[in-house]
Amino acid sequence: MKKLIFLFVLLPLIGFAQPDVLEAARKKIEAGNFAAAKTELSKIIETSSRNKAAFVLRGRANMGLNDFYGAIGDFNFALEIDSTYAEALNYRGESKINLGDDDAAILDLSKAIKFNPRLADAYTNRGFAYYNVEDLQASYFDFSKALELGPPDADKYFNRGLVKAELGEFVSAIDDYTKAIELDKTDANLYNYRGVAYYNTTNFDKAIADYNEAIRLDAKDAFKYENRALAKTAKEDLKGALADYNKAIELDGEDPETFNLRGVLKHTMEDYDGAIADYTKALELDDTNPTYYDNRAWSKTEKENYAGAIEDYTASIELYPSDPETFYQRGLVKLLMNNNYDGCLDLKRADEMGLPDAKAAIKKNCK
Repeated sequence: MKKLIFLFVLLPLIGFAQPDVLEAARKKIEAGNFAAAKTELSKIIETSSRNKAAFVLRGRANMGLNDFYGAIGDFNFALEIDSTYAEALNYRGESKINLGDDDAAILDLSKAIKFNPRLADAYTNRGFAYYNVEDLQASYFDFSKALELGPPDADKYFNRGLVKAELGEFVSAIDDYTKAIELDKTDANLYNYRGVAYYNTTNFDKAIADYNEAIRLDAKDAFKYENRALAKTAKEDLKGALADYNKAIELDGEDPETFNLRGVLKHTMEDYDGAIADYTKALELDDTNPTYYDNRAWSKTEKENYAGAIEDYTASIELYPSDPETFYQRGLVKLLMNNNYDGCLDLKRADEMGLPDAKAAIKKNCK
């Protein structure tokens, strides 16, 4: 009997980890000490091979270490023990999102919600997966459900605001961004995204105010200066916009779009040489974007460098032959060079592709 009693007492120690040990590992994960947590949890699993909570916690530690395949392995073990374990399904779905397998993630997260309909994190994660596969309505529903289940936080409002903006619902997006800011006034990105929403509602003063605050909180992000430059351009503060583009390029000189946008601004300011230099830099960084060729051709035309303009329009057409506007513009430049035959061929091509302006140009210039 003593042996039986001894075995009975010993079995729980082999089969189950003490709650305080798991709680200590959980606190390490929450503190970002993932490696130490993983080591502790591996020791627990060695003596408690049926402890689903330990597998889930080790999976979370692996996620923190960016070992998503290892994390999925741990969640698989937990689900072999309990196939209805919603927490394991949720984290496995989140790991699959990080690996780019959004469709599989949606299946896992839907199961997690089935087994625990009040698991807000599962709705949030599924919202991200739906967003990634461009099912914005489903993403909107899931982010709304996560907010309904609570507790409310800035991230949840931001997530839904982002989807609303993608759907073109900028006024409603502003409401969500504002609620997010009320909960977290230190996040520069919240002000930046609300600024973008204000910009899209043509409320440029409020957009600039938000960009100002975003830059005050984070003065090292080139995109915030670029966004403010766009708003200043809309307000016809061209010198202010130029200063912001200059700062953006100072912070990040590898983004071709910033050079392109500064080129457009310089063209507006009639600095055609400066514009051409910026478009050329944009093309050095990305020579596959037809817009950069189109814009440089436009500035070259203003400089009466018609041969250079035609060369750029031709390069644009090679990259994107289905844009009638490029044929139209190249045709006009050819007419300026008195090359009426080829110019009219381009105009006719633009007309055949459905560009309304081409027909009037043909009537005026071509017989």
